Amino acid sequence: MTTTGRQAEEGVSADPVWTRRPASLAAAVTAELVQRIVRHSWSAGMTLPPEPVLCETFSVSRTVIREAVKVLQEKGLVTVRQGSGTTVNPPVQWNMLDEQVLLAAIAEDESLATLDDLVVTRRLLESDMAQVAARTADDDTVDRLRALVDRMDELVDDVAGYEEHDRLFHDAIMLASGNRIARGVVRSLQSQVLNTAGYRGESSRELCQASNAGHRRVFDRIAAHDPAGAAEAMFTHITEAWLVRRGEAGDPGRLNR
Repeated sequence: MTTTGRQAEEGVSADPVWTRRPASLAAAVTAELVQRIVRHSWSAGMTLPPEPVLCETFSVSRTVIREAVKVLQEKGLVTVRQGSGTTVNPPVQWNMLDEQVLLAAIAEDESLATLDDLVVTRRLLESDMAQVAARTADDDTVDRLRALVDRMDELVDDVAGYEEHDRLFHDAIMLASGNRIARGVVRSLQSQVLNTAGYRGESSRELCQASNAGHRRVFDRIAAHDPAGAAEAMFTHITEAWLVRRGEAGDPGRLNR
């Protein structure tokens, strides 16, 4: 069998992988394999092509392939068994907090279901942190939140400036809650998807005004030291803001959780 024929049979592209040979071969091979697994070039339960085929496909050594496969295993994408090869794991085993896995999943998900899950996770954590912040916020925190909300009213014609203050507002609440782990999860997730088109959506003066009305409701409940009201206001704000950004794609009913 020819090399091209064997590659096709193994589910590996016969086209050259590198237009320019990358500096970190293992990282580049890993990134490419992550993309192929997430877009189901190999389905769950299938084995990856053997090392010689992958070496030939990527024009790299066995050492590079083994290093890449080790990283895939750490990401939960594959299981390596001696004598059985490298098997692709079902998506339920993937580490969705891993940046490469998350971004690849988002890129392949036209329904926005992955982003829906991310927003539901963020909403759950931030609602709880807003509840705690309403109990614990001191005068300095309240003054800080008031200043941010007032400043966002002035920035509705400056989308970039508004969005930066939006992040500062949410972060100030998370800091006030004292929950470093929940804050770390939210910040990590957002930093990974913040610049993806699906998550950002479109923005305008009117959308910024509507968004800041939600911020002000959250602020009012925190300033009033109303934990239940703050949690509800945050839940509603995050839900409504995402429904506007996501538009008509997929099933918005997924957010009713």
